[in-house]
Amino acid sequence: LPPNSGNKEITWMMLEAGAEMDVVNSVGRTAAQMAAFVGQHDCVTIINNFFPRERLDYYTKPQGLDKEPKLPVKLAGPLHKIITTTNMHPVKIVLLVKENPLLAEVEALQKCYRVLDLICEKCMKQKDMNEVLAMKMHYISCIFQKCVTFLKEREDKLDGFIKSLLKGRDKDGFPVYQEKLIRESIRKFPYCEATLLQQLVRSIAPVEL
Repeated sequence: LPPNSGNKEITWMMLEAGAEMDVVNSVGRTAAQMAAFVGQHDCVTIINNFFPRERLDYYTKPQGLDKEPKLPVKLAGPLHKIITTTNMHPVKIVLLVKENPLLAEVEALQKCYRVLDLICEKCMKQKDMNEVLAMKMHYISCIFQKCVTFLKEREDKLDGFIKSLLKGRDKDGFPVYQEKLIRESIRKFPYCEATLLQQLVRSIAPVEL
């Protein structure tokens, strides 16, 4: 393997420069499959979570008969940061929303989650379907929708959401609200035939709350 093999920063730089993730080598394996084969799981995570900025910028320009773009230009950067994060904990995602005043508003979040839903649909309907990315977009969309609810209905707003996610039940500290949110997002995934969805349901179904 080359000396830079397994270097996370170089993996990211190559992706940013336009390296294609689905090209296969002489034995029919992608870069992510090769990295997994030799145990470079950080690189696998970076490749699997990469989403080119241009694919998001597409939504910042009016399409077809639209007079307005679906995503204001000022939201593209903050949204891109969230969708390329490798830490999928709901609290982390809410903190990323909270730290950006442009994003932490009802109207901004509504625009963002609608765009995420469109990307999710595109991931499922394109020729080389990407179930993992589709599920990730859907999951973040669900968290954004819940952020909207807290911003509209609760005085403590996103702090209240974070507290709800972290609060453990009295007997064992289990974070029930967080678990229910994650399960609800899986249940709402609109593509029932997805293999990934079926695997998630199989692994979660036997676990009692």
